[in-house]
Amino acid sequence: MSSKTPYKVLCVCLGNICRSPTAEVVLRHFCDEKQLNVIVDSAGTSNYHPNKAPDSRSQKHAIKRGYDLSSLRARQLKTQDFLEFDLILAMDHENFDDIQDLLKQAIQQFSASQIRSTIALMSEHDQQYPQQALPDPYYGEADGFERVIDQCESSSQAWVNVLQQQFQYK
Repeated sequence: MSSKTPYKVLCVCLGNICRSPTAEVVLRHFCDEKQLNVIVDSAGTSNYHPNKAPDSRSQKHAIKRGYDLSSLRARQLKTQDFLEFDLILAMDHENFDDIQDLLKQAIQQFSASQIRSTIALMSEHDQQYPQQALPDPYYGEADGFERVIDQCESSSQAWVNVLQQQFQYK
């Protein structure tokens, strides 16, 4: 990216302790690998786990694949985020709808011209998991956490390709 201002991406799931922190670290990894000027963060649509570390199972599976989630802490998506982030990535369709609802509040609170964010599904450009929800592994077994990492890697690589093309034409 040629611009000095970093492009900002926010990954969002329900509680911000499984899927979105994993997506944050994986997307950051692939952006850094391609030397893109991108800042990645994560949040949850709920306030179920304020300031909590990612789920220990998410951390365990991530570290086995070379991703460290230990420094992350959960936070809730807020209207201010629509002013600060260029792209908000929903992990599933329900979160996408919840983000859209909060966007309406942000437009009322601020003005539409101040809104910076575009909202998309994490899997929007993913050829392997096209438009698929990233399943919440919280109540499942180990294979669910592995699936999250697999899908985050695939979707992140797809987004990096999109961002590289986008930055070329700016």
